[in-house]
Amino acid sequence: MTLTDNPLLHGGEMPDFAAIRPEHVKPAIDLLLAEAEVALERAVGPEVPADHHALALVLDVPVERLRRTWSHVNHLQAVADTPALRAAHAEALPRITDFTTRLGADARLYAKYKAVAASPAAAAMTASQRKALADTLRDFVLGGAELQGAQRARYAAIQERCSALSKAFGDHVLDATDAFTLDVEEALLDGVPDDVRQAAREAAATAGVAGCRLTLQAPCYIPLLQYASHRPLREQLFRAYNTRASELGPAELDNTAVMQELLDLRAEEAALLGHPSYAELALVPKMARTADEVLAFVRDLAQRARPAAERELAELRDCAARELGLTDMQAWDRHYVAEKLKHARYDFSSQEVKQYFTEPAVLQGLFGLVETLFEVAIRPEQAPVWHDSVRFFRVWRGGTPVAAFYLDPYARAGKQSGAWMDDSRARWRRPEGHLQLPVAHLICNYAPPVGGQPALLTHDDVITLFHEFGHGLHHMLTQVDELGVSGISGVEWDAVELPSQFMENFCWEWEVLQRLTRHLQTGQTLPRGLFDRMLAARHFGGGLRLLRQCEFSLFDMRLHSEDAAAGRVGDIRDEVNAEIQPMRAPEFLRYPHSFGHIFDGGYAAGYYGYAWAEVLSADAYGAFEEAGVFDAATGRRFREHVLEVGGSRPALESFRAFRGREPRLDALLRHQGLA
Repeated sequence: MTLTDNPLLHGGEMPDFAAIRPEHVKPAIDLLLAEAEVALERAVGPEVPADHHALALVLDVPVERLRRTWSHVNHLQAVADTPALRAAHAEALPRITDFTTRLGADARLYAKYKAVAASPAAAAMTASQRKALADTLRDFVLGGAELQGAQRARYAAIQERCSALSKAFGDHVLDATDAFTLDVEEALLDGVPDDVRQAAREAAATAGVAGCRLTLQAPCYIPLLQYASHRPLREQLFRAYNTRASELGPAELDNTAVMQELLDLRAEEAALLGHPSYAELALVPKMARTADEVLAFVRDLAQRARPAAERELAELRDCAARELGLTDMQAWDRHYVAEKLKHARYDFSSQEVKQYFTEPAVLQGLFGLVETLFEVAIRPEQAPVWHDSVRFFRVWRGGTPVAAFYLDPYARAGKQSGAWMDDSRARWRRPEGHLQLPVAHLICNYAPPVGGQPALLTHDDVITLFHEFGHGLHHMLTQVDELGVSGISGVEWDAVELPSQFMENFCWEWEVLQRLTRHLQTGQTLPRGLFDRMLAARHFGGGLRLLRQCEFSLFDMRLHSEDAAAGRVGDIRDEVNAEIQPMRAPEFLRYPHSFGHIFDGGYAAGYYGYAWAEVLSADAYGAFEEAGVFDAATGRRFREHVLEVGGSRPALESFRAFRGREPRLDALLRHQGLA
């Protein structure tokens, strides 16, 4: 293989994902790292002036190419993991971490950017350029650029080790999830929906075993907990899922030591940079100012949700005892009991609703909504992909392409669980002169089609899809040309969920659901009577759901703000559970060991951001409730004041520009059914 044959080095618009192999990673990264190293030395030298454009041309171009290529490798390891790709990724990771750490802490480069800020030319910079420069100077400080000697070396060592530990954490969770299978006779699946049974039969047949094969992938695990009447089976799956990557499983996949070392290193990093805790360090670029402010916010929200949650739990226990003979309802019974109670109270089941959410109808309705509100067009196109179920689309406005995205919808082995949006490439008015358009990855994990029928989505799947598409819109519809603040770049992490949670609200609108639904057998849209029952049940269990979010947020913030927390992960988990939840968790529960958001996902000391941003998103959606859900003028204002400006100004300014006032907490409480 020559470098010219390496698909990671091709300069086309889209990577040739179908052609990328593990053996391409090292030579590509070797070359791009070498180019970036040369560029760094040139940028800090006397021949490159302290000028925004000059630095962008010399340094940002090769560094962006390196980061973009590395993001392709990261992406493939998340959605198409193999032992060879994992090894290639692991080989390159410390070298990438070393370079990015040195780049972000280079005192010579820091001095040059400070000179840019102090130059007369700075007054002529655009608002986006000024915001990007201010963020850059802040990030140099956070990146250790003001450290000296041994402290600087220690900071770099911490970054490299944390990077390796985060990767190990994620790998352990993926491997523990994929390693579990349970082969059972179909008779044990009484109550389980037909499509889930069929998928389990097909999985068993593919593996060459009799009966049905169950996994911990969400399209299997979640409906088993909801519908399987065989209680020991529910308990077995619940235990397996909630002990993944812990000391209760294979030792080689145990994340206990990984978490402890990560927390110790984060605390040490914060101390090096002059902050009392990692939480205080992590809050520097966020909307919230202090850990105490976040703790007070989370506890206040939990206090408001607690009465509703206690009522909901009492109703579940009553139903379990009276209708199901379960006088000792356990954690693995709650989803099952809740589904029975919801069906009895509102006369519908999640499975009944699912028959209307065929994937083609959902995508058509989602795209149509986006096209109406934000004045764009979404069209399918052909592009090389990493799996045959992945699709590629381009976004147009007025006959001009503005962005593109890949949609990877289905759960499968070798693909991380959950759902996310990631950028393949960001919008950038490149210093060479041309405009680089943004490209997004939209990743979900709903059940693939079975039996030759279209895939069926649960209503929760639909909400998740809309959520991730909201992130995608923030990334793709930006009109900011400055790389560091276009799309979601530069947006405060506790505000980045605003567009995503905003989009979720449309999934509860009658007019929208008429465009999203086509029954699998009849082709009919969702009946009004069924929608009314869904709407009546919207807040069913809402108090308990909000408390769960508060529990995770409080656990995360305490882990990253308290002294010696690394040695007390289990104790803090139990203390938070006792403080927040009206029902104590089982002793074996080990959710921290698979809590990828805070140990492998960028949300460390930031999980509270989901609830924090929901204050903004619920209040923003109120404008559509007032004007009409398909009101194009309101959609245009949201696009112009929130989506298009990206991180070029503080999120609160964008909210004020859209709503004309400060955000109000009562919108969140109303949307949660707690007002």
